[in-house]
Amino acid sequence: MSNLPFLTADCPGIGGSLKQQPEDFDVEEIPAYLPSGTGEHLFLWIEKRGVAAPELSRHIARTLGISNGDIGVAGMKDKQAVTRQYVSIPARAADKITDIETDDIHVLQSTLHGNKLRTGQLRGNRFSVLIRDVDAGATEQAQSIAEQIGRWGFPNYFGEQRFGRARETSQLGFELLSGKKRAGDIPYKKRKFLLKLALSAAQAELFNAALVQRMHDDLLHRVLPGDVMQVVESRGPFVVEDVAAEQPRLDAGEITLTGPMFGPKMRQPTGAARDRELQILNQFGINEAAFTQFPKLTTGTRRPYLIRPDDLRVEPDTDGLRFHFTLPAGVYATTLLREFMKTDPQP
Repeated sequence: MSNLPFLTADCPGIGGSLKQQPEDFDVEEIPAYLPSGTGEHLFLWIEKRGVAAPELSRHIARTLGISNGDIGVAGMKDKQAVTRQYVSIPARAADKITDIETDDIHVLQSTLHGNKLRTGQLRGNRFSVLIRDVDAGATEQAQSIAEQIGRWGFPNYFGEQRFGRARETSQLGFELLSGKKRAGDIPYKKRKFLLKLALSAAQAELFNAALVQRMHDDLLHRVLPGDVMQVVESRGPFVVEDVAAEQPRLDAGEITLTGPMFGPKMRQPTGAARDRELQILNQFGINEAAFTQFPKLTTGTRRPYLIRPDDLRVEPDTDGLRFHFTLPAGVYATTLLREFMKTDPQP
């Protein structure tokens, strides 16, 4: 993300380092719903420390004698962190859940529910993050940046971890979309997982490019005819017809600009706004029709360009500054924190 511009570039950064210890990065999932208390699935409220998401799933499957496919999670959580999240398992394994416990994995609660937990079934995540070794005057600088972000939001970039080492994952996605490679070129054992990952990485890189284009043209706070906006409260999209009516709503934070996650079901902008997005595809040598090759994996949607975090607070800590904030699902905490640090923290 080092080449991505900062929205608060006029404010000096606070420097510092992130994730020196798991306790520096505390994340709590905000579920889309709570388990009902009855059903054939068991929702486990789990706290883990320094454990990667795939490692957690493998441990649960191995300990309970179930398959990875029996396990449901709403979202992937960081390894170098202390995280709390729901994990669903078949209720038939209820008598073995105490076996899941280790020094770094704890089952805090278990409740029955009728359905397996699915990816994306969460409202967001609540964070408490310590940035250590900050520069002198960091508290005042952080407060200034927080005021700007509270007013305008921060760029909703996809984090560097989305694209793979040296961008090899997104590069594979572009090769698939352009026809330079086929799904059959991916080793069979990795095909299902890597195909989805690569295509979504390419979509993410195109979104980032569209966001950067908008920032460079000083259009991140300006409504254009044909823009696809999103109502913040309901998340419902609509196409702008009356700029004069929508600009005050954008300024007030009632609506937000959205960018393209290209695919056949994506809500299309019109006019000049559509031309701008097609320019991004042309820059990457991708045809809009390319996404129809993978109808289940690149359906397409819209993503807000800017995010206003909820409950953003900055507090001095004996080891640095501690940040408290809440983000919607799919938004990267490191993308927010880079605006304060003015560098790209490790994912």
